[in-house]
Amino acid sequence: MKRILEPELMEEEEQVRAYAAADFSEPHGRYVELFLQKFPDRPTEGRVLDLGCGPGDVTRRLARACPSYTILAVDGSEAMLRAARRLTRGDADLRRRILYRRGRLPEARLPRGPYDVILATSFLHHLPDPMILWDAVRRYGKRGTLVLVADLRRPGSPELAQRLVQRYAPAEPAILRRDFYRSLLAAFTPAEVRAQLRAAGLEELRVETISDRHLLVTGRLRP
Repeated sequence: MKRILEPELMEEEEQVRAYAAADFSEPHGRYVELFLQKFPDRPTEGRVLDLGCGPGDVTRRLARACPSYTILAVDGSEAMLRAARRLTRGDADLRRRILYRRGRLPEARLPRGPYDVILATSFLHHLPDPMILWDAVRRYGKRGTLVLVADLRRPGSPELAQRLVQRYAPAEPAILRRDFYRSLLAAFTPAEVRAQLRAAGLEELRVETISDRHLLVTGRLRP
């Protein structure tokens, strides 16, 4: 099945409310667990660049798991960032350590860092050109930067995508079911992501399948 693009930005108010209220604890909690497992020798203190943070659920989970990290969380949707700031408002420690900033790659000009960690979750499939993300990893990374990119992976047919929606989101609001289906069709296969990394000169990053609907890219940047 060929990739079918979906809208890059999520800016509908109903859409933002649904994502901010949804329970993504299973996949999002696992992303943070995988970060801790994959990088047992990670720095105890560090600066994180979170690309495509959305309403910031993974951002906040990582911040709580790594209490000495500061995070620049970037998204192109101001509506999503308003939700992220609202959901952080009640925690003074997270407000101090997380800075939410609007920026749309590749035009965004972000502080150069250096960043010890670059994170992108459920972001790659939104991009019309996947090299936008990998170019940003190279631009904002440095020698030894830890990279974790977690995303959906495209199934073999629209019918398989519909079955995944029925299996994992049977009771979700219609807008989330719609977006989940669209996102599956817009996602990449592991083989496509490996080809992207070769083209970007990021062969040190490893691609693996972590579920029937997710893939994971991890590694440490070389000079």
